[in-house]
Amino acid sequence: MELRQLKCLIAVADTLHFGKAAQKMDMLPASFSRQIKLLEDRLGTRLLARTTRHVSLSDAGQVFVEAARDIVERADRLEAEFKGNRQGDAPILRIGAIDSAAAGLMPQFLPHFREAHPEIDIELLEQKTIRLLPRLLSGRLDAAIVRPPDAADPRLTFRFLFYETAVVAVPDTHALASRTVLSVEDMADEPLIVPDRSSRPHSHDLTMKLFLESGHTARVAQIAEEKQTIVSLVATGIGLAIVPRWASRLAVGGVTFVPLNLPPGLARDKLALSVVWPRDTRHPARDAFLDVLNDNLERLSISA
Repeated sequence: MELRQLKCLIAVADTLHFGKAAQKMDMLPASFSRQIKLLEDRLGTRLLARTTRHVSLSDAGQVFVEAARDIVERADRLEAEFKGNRQGDAPILRIGAIDSAAAGLMPQFLPHFREAHPEIDIELLEQKTIRLLPRLLSGRLDAAIVRPPDAADPRLTFRFLFYETAVVAVPDTHALASRTVLSVEDMADEPLIVPDRSSRPHSHDLTMKLFLESGHTARVAQIAEEKQTIVSLVATGIGLAIVPRWASRLAVGGVTFVPLNLPPGLARDKLALSVVWPRDTRHPARDAFLDVLNDNLERLSISA
């Protein structure tokens, strides 16, 4: 049970709205929901009663949230008391990551980094690329794992890491769910669920460009923003969705993930991951992070 999970629960109790609570915690909705689920799984009980339009505390949640408030308040007081008064603190590295990296790459990478540099603590922030890059420029982050933008800011240094693997989320009852691999041609006449381009341009363009490069027009049936929402909509039978392979780890029933035969072309670039940091800055902890990332890049790319 983590302090962050308790803070997420308190945020829901205060707002009775998952979207507002996630925004209050400066988290993506999918990441926020994972923290609540992990807490409920840890406790073995439902803390929240959720419908499509309403969120409320269960009886157990009402009891637990009051205890959680006490724990968080004491932790905050303890931090305030000792902050700035300790000597020889461990260096803290502030790393940003898009959902693909936070759920797919970082869990594989962090054990290697901690083994090599146990003296360095990492603070991880999960957000979209368009929100991470300004944080780097303002000094609120030291490095980030992002989708490389079409036009790179000259104040930032980008280093390509690898291309992620694409899969197709298919309802279990769909005829294509039994296939071992799919192509764009297989999906040519199927309704599709795609991300909102204004907030996820890379994920949106991946689907649109794949169909365009294959000589087809994507039949967009639904637009959504978060991967968790997209995969959940697939389960209802609204349509298929092209997602990074890490999305198959989302706990959504009724969905099969089939590998996608991804032809070479511009669309593949939309699955690129890069590490980025402020240009012309010195940061020993960040340099250590980059070195360990580079040393383990081959094994990390295989699991992506």
